[in-house]
Amino acid sequence: MTSKQTNAPTWIWYPGDYEIWLGNEMNNRRTERGAFFPPFWKTDSHYVVVEFSKKLNLAIPEEITIAVEGRYNVKLDGKLQFGAPKKFTLPAGEHNLNIKVYNQATPPALFVSGKTVNSDNTWKVTFEDKEWIDESGKASDTSATVYMDAGCWNFNSADNKPSQFRLATELMEAVHVTKVAHGELVDFGKETFGYICLCGLKGNGTINLYYGESPEEALDTEFCETLDKLIIEPESITDLALDVTTDRQTDYTLLNSKAYRYLYIEKSPTVTIEKVTMHYEYLPVDYRGTFRCNDEELNRIWEIGAYTMHLTTREFFIDGIKRDRWVWSGDAIQSYLMNYYLFFDSESVKRTIWLLRGKDPVTSHSNTIMDYTFYWFLSIYDYYMYTGDKHFVAQIYPRMQTMMEYVLGRTNKEGMVEGLSGDWVFVDWADGYLDKKGELAFEQVLFCKSLETMALCAKLVDNKAEEQKYNQLADSLRSKLLPAFWNESKQALVHNRVDGEQSEAVTRYANMFSVFFGYLDETKKEKIKQSVLLNDDILKITTPYMRFYELEALCAMGEQTEVMKEMKAYWGGMLKEGATSFWEKYNPEESGVKHLAMYGRPYGKSLCHAWGASPIYLLGKYYVGIRPVKEGYKEFAIQPVLGGLEWMESNVPTPNGDIHLYMDAHQIKIKATEGCGYVTFNATAQPITTVGTVEALANNQYRVWIDTKEEVIITYN
Repeated sequence: MTSKQTNAPTWIWYPGDYEIWLGNEMNNRRTERGAFFPPFWKTDSHYVVVEFSKKLNLAIPEEITIAVEGRYNVKLDGKLQFGAPKKFTLPAGEHNLNIKVYNQATPPALFVSGKTVNSDNTWKVTFEDKEWIDESGKASDTSATVYMDAGCWNFNSADNKPSQFRLATELMEAVHVTKVAHGELVDFGKETFGYICLCGLKGNGTINLYYGESPEEALDTEFCETLDKLIIEPESITDLALDVTTDRQTDYTLLNSKAYRYLYIEKSPTVTIEKVTMHYEYLPVDYRGTFRCNDEELNRIWEIGAYTMHLTTREFFIDGIKRDRWVWSGDAIQSYLMNYYLFFDSESVKRTIWLLRGKDPVTSHSNTIMDYTFYWFLSIYDYYMYTGDKHFVAQIYPRMQTMMEYVLGRTNKEGMVEGLSGDWVFVDWADGYLDKKGELAFEQVLFCKSLETMALCAKLVDNKAEEQKYNQLADSLRSKLLPAFWNESKQALVHNRVDGEQSEAVTRYANMFSVFFGYLDETKKEKIKQSVLLNDDILKITTPYMRFYELEALCAMGEQTEVMKEMKAYWGGMLKEGATSFWEKYNPEESGVKHLAMYGRPYGKSLCHAWGASPIYLLGKYYVGIRPVKEGYKEFAIQPVLGGLEWMESNVPTPNGDIHLYMDAHQIKIKATEGCGYVTFNATAQPITTVGTVEALANNQYRVWIDTKEEVIITYN
């Protein structure tokens, strides 16, 4: 039977290789006051020789066009073809087509186009051709070569080469220019990211550019985090930070993009600039998710959260745009979750997961941080539930196996993890002492969930032996959590255990994760809510990073009204401080320039940090109340809660559609373009619905099964 490809041609590569290469390009753009600052974790590279193969069954001969990134050869049915043909005619019948590509500089990539034979993710790829030849010249008949499905993204023409990918740019004007000190302070109106352009550049001399997320930072030439220095000569311009000289241009655009709102410029009197603009740099993504309500402050919080996500969604999901510009697993998992309620950009999630994992052998935790390794595991099953993409799980599973083998190889005699040499046990940035010694309850909770995730993914790839293995390991560890860390007198899980002895410290981390992971019964959840989550004597959380999880735990226990107050106080507090994007950390007790300091540096804090956009996720999952129950929203759950609002309206994206919800005190309107599921809500009397049947549950709860693309209107009191 003749097989016919239905996909249009696209560039393909070994899965994960392009993502690792592109990530290296991005991660190594970081500078600190003009000095190159590479990542301080293990950096992997792409395979330099990759074989691409496809089994064909053609009814008639077919000519294909071949484009590659690198040098290549072509084999048909094991026979090497002459030269490196750009066009090649495939005869009719069954054939094996193999194209081997070498490229040391960028990932070997292939683009094949024909009438029916086109390169796509159904092609097989390998980096290890284990064929061999005996002394008679006979090739081996069997091979242990492992083949993967090819990786691809959106490079869909021969001229659109993967190695030439660049983010989009858009011209933006400054909103205000002020003469200060020895130069000019340029204000672009809000936090932004891109390339400064010096328009109408005349004369010769020097130009110094000092960037700032605040005017204080830009004007502090000695301590601002980022800067550039240019030498302007009659025929050339030299960028000293990059050590690059280019031809003289009247409108000169700097070669390195940076984050800033303000730019302070000092220059030689012999140099003039007509005006300063910038080219905003961004990844084109669609704002598919929306949220509006009667509270304008909350609407503003959502909008600023969405803009923060847009700024930090680049080639990958990065942490902050000013300082690191790196991919951190703890930051990334929150970006994924917010993304599912905003952009639903699956490709960015996959790229980031591939990059964070890197290559075998595993020699350290993700970003060297123990907890970040566990977040990496958790992110994969989250991705599957939101997207339904089982194929990605199958592709990444071998690297999950080797990552977990590394973790298991570092457990103690109790089967628990604790920081060993080379491990960074992070947890959170805390305004107080946070003990990292021994067995941290928080790390064991994450480890247990990671083992459960391994079992779920093993089931997806039909590996029954490993499904059983990881379920047993998870059950064993889970059975030890309460005996090891629960303290009845404190009504909470203690922070850690050293040499088998519980510490006296109680922190929020393990307690709140245990709540939304479902590791505690209702009695213990209630005890934790009172003794930890609502207890101001417990070390407070001041990072949006962990406030994300703290508020999620409270929402999971039905405290949406309380959480609404916290969101408005915390994120609203940043708005009152003039934030145009959300910060890495916010302490309401600080004021003025103290808000800018971190890491012992006066402007070390990031004022645009991905984990600051938490309300996008909290509002989508726990107020609008929409989440997948089965993979890819084949079945969904809707449990809307106003939480003190008068009304709210939202659009939540799904893989192939969306779910629209409106709710006020007397009515719920739902329109789902795909999937089916229950909407569950509270009412004091029997509700009525325009479609379906209202079912009564306990405690004034009701539900309606939604299985239509028509709008469903439920009226209640």
